[in-house]
Parts: sequence; C-alpha cells; structure tokens
Amino acid sequence: MSQDNRYAIIKTGGKQYRVQVGSKLKIELLSIEAGQECVFDQVLLRSDGTETEVGAPLLNNASVTATVLSHGRGDKIRIFKMRRRKNSRRSRGHRQYYTEVQVTAV
Repeated sequence: MSQDNRYAIIKTGGKQYRVQVGSKLKIELLSIEAGQECVFDQVLLRSDGTETEVGAPLLNNASVTATVLSHGRGDKIRIFKMRRRKNSRRSRGHRQYYTEVQVTAV
C-alpha cells in the first residue's frame, strides 16, 4: 500500500472535500489559531488505493488531522440587482472568510 494513494472525503462547513496527505484547502472559517492542529471526524469515505470504505452516512472511528496555516478573506463577489423600467438598482459586495489548512494524516 502506497501512502500516495490514500485519500478521504470529509465534510466541514456544509461542504465536502476530497483530501490527501499534504493537500491544502480553503474551508469555512474555524475558530482555531494558526499553527494549531484540527481534527475532522466527519469522514464520509476512506480509501487506501485498493480498498474503499463508505460510510452510511459517516464512518465510525475515522478522522483526518490537519494543521491550520492561516486565516483570510476570499475575493470580492459583486451582486447587482436591477428591475427593468423601474429605476431600481442595488449593488452589493461580499467577501467570504476562510481558513487555510494542510492535511497531515488521513
């Protein structure tokens, strides 16, 4: 079994991510300081390259460990709404907060 073929699918922040050891992710903001470790225990699928375990919906006794690298904000998204012939326009913007993590163990 090679370490390169191991991966898992985790759920955090209402989204699902496919992770491998060494992969970097930008996920929803976590209240953990940079440099600390975080454990994701909501694992939906785990594979070592030859065997695949699928949870129903989650796997028991499975977790993914990651190190928090930094916190930040994403690019600005412009929201523009206009109603034709009504002289009604509204422009808004949004920047989503994120936490960047690097997976250390699957």
